[in-house]
Amino acid sequence: MMKHPILAIVWTLAALMPIFGCAKENDNQNQITGAKAMNNKALVTYFSATGTTKGVAKRLADAIGSDIFEIVPAQPYTDDDLDWRNKKSRSSVEMADRACRPAIANPAPDLANYTVIYVGFPIWWYREPSIIDTFIESNAAKLEGKTIVPFATSGGSGMGDSSANLKKLEPKEKVVEGRRFSASVDADTLKTWAASK
Repeated sequence: MMKHPILAIVWTLAALMPIFGCAKENDNQNQITGAKAMNNKALVTYFSATGTTKGVAKRLADAIGSDIFEIVPAQPYTDDDLDWRNKKSRSSVEMADRACRPAIANPAPDLANYTVIYVGFPIWWYREPSIIDTFIESNAAKLEGKTIVPFATSGGSGMGDSSANLKKLEPKEKVVEGRRFSASVDADTLKTWAASK
């Protein structure tokens, strides 16, 4: 060994190379896993009666790499149900009664897996539809300690009292101020907005 110190160094380095290679591979694997875990911490939920909010929600989920969940009413809304000019239409009656809680057909996913929940909906009568209230209240225990980020679609109305209403429904959640988007909002705008929350 002492007669060939250079050879000894070469053999030592050769023996250590697989170890360094594995360490580098593990570092890369941890980065990939970390990135996936970070994306999985957000969930985009939405209710969409006509498909407009659905389009924005899907664009948002794709932009931030999150899971997505549709809040489906147990009784689907018909065109007649959505006639806001008719005070006897289903949506008019529901929105006139602040205690109304329309049933949801599908259970929410395991919300324990997420830290940020985006909640999307169309603006009805200057606020969130009553089925959103159903979603928040029926999942109150699971949403405790989460950050709720409302977003909405509308032909012209703003968020109205939606963010404040959601905060009143579940004060143990952190509800941030929401934002209204047009149906044509692009993915980059949604991604930038989400990053600010």
